[in-house]
Amino acid sequence: MRDKLLKIIQAYEELEKKLMDPAVVSDPKEYARLAKEHASQTELVTRAREYLAALDDIEAAKEMLHEADADEKAMLQEDIAANEAKLPALEEDIKYLLIPADPNDEKDTIVEIRAGVGGDEAAIFAGDLFKMYQHFCDGRGWKIEVLSSSPSEAGGFKTIEFKVTGDKVYSVMKYESGVHRVQRVPKTESQGRIQTSTATVAVLPEADEIDIQIDPGDLRIDTYCASGPGGQCVNTTYSAVRITHLPTNTVVQSQDQRSQIQNREVCMQMLRARLYEMELEKQQAEQGAARLSQIGHGNRSEKIRTYNQPQDRVTDHRIGFNGTYNGVLLGDTLPSVIEALAAAERAEKLAQAV
Repeated sequence: MRDKLLKIIQAYEELEKKLMDPAVVSDPKEYARLAKEHASQTELVTRAREYLAALDDIEAAKEMLHEADADEKAMLQEDIAANEAKLPALEEDIKYLLIPADPNDEKDTIVEIRAGVGGDEAAIFAGDLFKMYQHFCDGRGWKIEVLSSSPSEAGGFKTIEFKVTGDKVYSVMKYESGVHRVQRVPKTESQGRIQTSTATVAVLPEADEIDIQIDPGDLRIDTYCASGPGGQCVNTTYSAVRITHLPTNTVVQSQDQRSQIQNREVCMQMLRARLYEMELEKQQAEQGAARLSQIGHGNRSEKIRTYNQPQDRVTDHRIGFNGTYNGVLLGDTLPSVIEALAAAERAEKLAQAV
């Protein structure tokens, strides 16, 4: 392993030199590419240096033992034991960091929440999930931008799509894809009966034009009057946009932006993300059993989490993690759930790598 780590460190140091090259600094695209590569290797190189330093310290201490007196030998043996104790954890970290990262982890995301079974209560639950993600993202310093929404008269949303931007958003939000189920007494229930409702969450890595090339000839673009609450342009101008991708019959629409141009751009963002997701699903289906982990890529039809209000419990079915109803749904302890999912995925990847 030593030789491999030395080569990694050498390549990292060469990257640092390139980033100081005036020719690279004057080329924003090349500089950004190299800076991103440099940042992605920093944690691995840090662990590699710690690991090699521990090995060197152990080797040096063992050589000194031959000429040391009794007191010095005791100190050297303590140093050897301390450094040897570091090695297993460092080795595990290095093995995990050597596994190729998901190329989408660095991307921003487009999140779609769609009310499922349960009528008005499902729409209210979809709204609760949106508030949960708002609180969670605010806590991480991420920005949320609503792209499209269909409010429910009873509260909440029939559907809502929003964009999340920040540092490594997809690497965290990807664990939320799937069916979320709530068990509680609806506000409209006069008999106090518990109802089970669902909402589907889809987390799509944002795709830019480089990732997905769309032929304009494959698009049908319709404009119509926006509906629902809004400003003076609602129901008076054709600002809402619906785009249909004819080869896949994928339909996206937006009416929440101020102009037709803005709604059209939002539609294209959503369309690129949907088509990119289709391509990812195709690749993953081809990989089959060779796929490293299922934990972070919940299928839309997979029930991943149940929020049980009467029992004050939230259960993530993928790993059997339990949290409190209010703690998770208010977004306060959602980070603990996601950290547990990330740890489980990490363990699964390490097991696959052995």
